[in-house]
Order: sequence, then structure tokens, then C-alpha cells
Amino acid sequence: MANIKKFILALDQGTTSSRSILFDLEGNVIASAQKSFRQFFPNPGLVEQDPLEIWTSQYATMMEALAKARIRPDQILAIGITNQRETTIVWDKKTGIPIYPAIVWQDRRTTAMCERLIAQNKSEWIQKTTGLQIDPYFSATKISWILDNVPGVRERALKGELAFGTVDTWLIYQLTGKKVHATDPSNASRTMLFDLKKNAFSKELLDLFSIPKSMLPDIRPSASSFGTVCPQIFPHPVPITGVIGDQQAALFGQGCFFKGMGKITYGTGCFILMNLGHKVEYSKHKMLTTVAWQIGDAVTYALEGSVFIGGAAVQWIRDGLGIIKNFSEIEELASKVLSADGVLFIPALTGLGAPHWDPKAKGAIFGITRGTKAAHLALATLQGIAFLVYDVIDAMQKDAEIPIKTMRVDGGVSKSDLILQFQTDLLQIEIERPPYPEMTALGAAFMAGLGVGTYKSIKDIEGIYSAEKTFQPNRSLKLQDLKDRFHKAIDLIRALEKTDGS
Repeated sequence: MANIKKFILALDQGTTSSRSILFDLEGNVIASAQKSFRQFFPNPGLVEQDPLEIWTSQYATMMEALAKARIRPDQILAIGITNQRETTIVWDKKTGIPIYPAIVWQDRRTTAMCERLIAQNKSEWIQKTTGLQIDPYFSATKISWILDNVPGVRERALKGELAFGTVDTWLIYQLTGKKVHATDPSNASRTMLFDLKKNAFSKELLDLFSIPKSMLPDIRPSASSFGTVCPQIFPHPVPITGVIGDQQAALFGQGCFFKGMGKITYGTGCFILMNLGHKVEYSKHKMLTTVAWQIGDAVTYALEGSVFIGGAAVQWIRDGLGIIKNFSEIEELASKVLSADGVLFIPALTGLGAPHWDPKAKGAIFGITRGTKAAHLALATLQGIAFLVYDVIDAMQKDAEIPIKTMRVDGGVSKSDLILQFQTDLLQIEIERPPYPEMTALGAAFMAGLGVGTYKSIKDIEGIYSAEKTFQPNRSLKLQDLKDRFHKAIDLIRALEKTDGS
């Protein structure tokens, strides 16, 4: 039995699908499975999911990945979990039944609550405590909304009957047979309830949002024990030893272990993180300071900027306009034209994230003529995503002590050579793409390997990362006029939003 080959199972629970990936100890993918689940949009700006469907889709992919690989549960050394962050789930502690749909990170229903906090001059205090900007994006206002708007829920919460969790906590709870209610600092730091310097939830913030402490999970280091999978799922006891939010997991999987290293994930949204090392540093340009991970007692921090709509813009082109049938077709269509011919697409379909932080902003398309074709709009979509990423990294460069020379990329949209070349030309920095685009799950697997002791330290996994392709900027290309035009368009949609009575 001692010679049985061992694997690490990574659960990658994303915004639109759940995936399970089996890795060997050298970081190679052995088998994977993916399952989409439903998204609900009850009203404009509202985005919800079914927590039970999140769990059942994740469970189904676990079983499918094991079946594909033809391995037994006793060959799984450990499980690592990575997840969509900020998405808020509240459930009954006794029954495990959610009392309301999951409110997704993209949801904007608490915009008015956030505006009141800003008007009350809470912004600086909240940033200094949590590293975050006040925005509906984060969990605190979502929890508060549930407590205030679902009949009878606040009374039950005050009695200690309800539990809150981000998606990692929900999966841990299900995997352990409802025995463990826990999270890690990378996820806790996204709730707007977490004190970065104390590495703990803040009593003052809980009081501000009127959230009972009894609802909150325990906080454990990212590489540590989060319980054992219950026998109803696996007859062999498999430990959960790694938990990390999806964007921090991508930073870890990309091998950005040291200060100044950064990555871009082109997923449903686009998320840019730069390793800050072990010291909390605050942004002067509306970036977020967040926990990257905690290993042992050592906490690593990151500077982050979020673009709310990335791959989701391509999904809208596919599902909303019907211009393409498959996600992968957009590059082929966009390549049919040499330029966007003056068409600009601002993909602010759920507001603007960093560095603009305008939850009311709406998307817009400029420069349409009778000569505009679907290919122009396809190219403008990819360029619009790249422009929003550019704004984040430009602000991050202003915050950073040293200039960024290279960014590593992952996520579905990073398969597009077209967008990456345009991105590197905009930024005038080198971009590296790994052999396969999904590094989030690998980061979770590495974290679980550290948690179970397979890897003794980060040094054991440093050499696993490699670049499949490197994109070099065209130094002679002049894009300043295009940048200026894009920023004028941003100013225009923000001005229009202020005159919109909706």
C-alpha cells in the first residue's frame, strides 16, 4: 500500500461553474471535470445563485474527476478549496438549509447603503481597518441586507441560529458533514468585516453593520486543517488542508511568492494582484489591500484591483447579442478586421470597479456607423476589457515602490493572443502566459500540499511554474490618443449616470 500513487484534489468553485481538478505532486493535471450552474437576475443589478446547486455541482465534478482518473479516495492526499469571493450565503445551523439565495459578488443591491456610509465619512476608517473601498462588492452590506429584508431572520441571527459564510466556508461545511464552520484570511479579508492588522474580525465593524458575531466562521491559516471529508462522501478520511480565495490562489499558482510579483486573471471579471510581502501597505489610488495568504504565522498581503466585467462581456456578446455561438469564436471574429474602426465598448455591465469605483455606471458602445460590423464590436469588446485592466495596473504602478516589469496571466480570456498583445502594447510591459490558463486550481493544490506537509515550504514549489508564451510590447506603437478617447468615454458614462433618473 505504501507505493500507491498520491494526488491532490483541487475544488475550484467559480462564479459560473464548479470544477474539480486532480493534480499529481509535480503540479500536472491528471483529470478534471466542470459543471455550470444557474445564475438568477431578479431585477437589474441583482445577481443570485442557489447555494445548494453550488454544492451539488461541486460534488458532481469531484466524483466525475475521480472516475475519469480511475483513482480511489484513499489516493487523495488532501483537498484544496478555492472559490469565488465575497458571495454571501446565510444558512440555518441545525438544518444546513440556506435561508436566502446566495448574493453574488457582482450584486449591486446595497449601493444606497454604501452611499450612506460614504456620506457618514466612514471611508477612511474602513480602508485603514480592512484595506477595502466601500462598495456593494463586499460581503458586509450583503449580510446586513439579508438580516434587514428577510422576515424573521435578524431575530434568528440574534439567537445564534444562523451561520454566514463565503463559498469556501459553505463547501467546507458540506464536505465535513456540517461539522466545520471555518474560513481563511484571504476570504475573511474580502468581507469588509476583517481587521488586516489584527488578522481577525473587527467588533467595531460588526457593530457598524449590526451583524452578530455568532454568525461568523472561525479563521484558520490558508495552509492548515479545515477538517476531514465526511464518510458519506468518501469512505476513506481525506483532509481539507488548503483554502484560499480564487484570485489569491491564482497569484500563488503563478508562483508570485515574493514582493513586487503580479498577475492578471481574465475570468468572469478581471483581477490584478501584486504581492506586497508581509507588511500592510495602503493604496493612494483606490486599489485594495487584501490578505494574499497565511502560512503558519506569516501573513502575506497583496495590492488588488478588480474589473467587474471581463469574460462576462464576451458572454454578453454571445448570449445577449447572439453575435457568436461559442466563447472561443470571439478572437476569430475580431481578427477579421485590422482595427475597431473607431468603435469603443465600455464593458461596465455591473458598474465600474477599481480605480473608478462607480457602482451605478452602465456599459456603453461609442463610434457606431453604418459601416460597423460584428467583427468591429468583437474587437472593441476585447480592447474594452484590456483598457479597464490598463487603468488598474496604471494605478497600481503609481502605488508600487518599484515599476512592474512583467505580469503573469491566466483565466479563460487569456487564451486570446489578440487581447494579450493589445494589453502588453497598452501597458508597455512584458506578459507571460503559462502552458494552461487555469492557475487558480493549481494554487489551491499547492496550498493543500503545504497544509498536509507534502511540500515543506514554498521553496519546494518555486520551480514548478513555467511560461508557455511571452508577449513583448511594441515600443514604437503610439496608443495615447486611443487611451485618451477611452477615458473621455468613461467620463461620459459617469456623467450620464448622474443625470439618469433610474
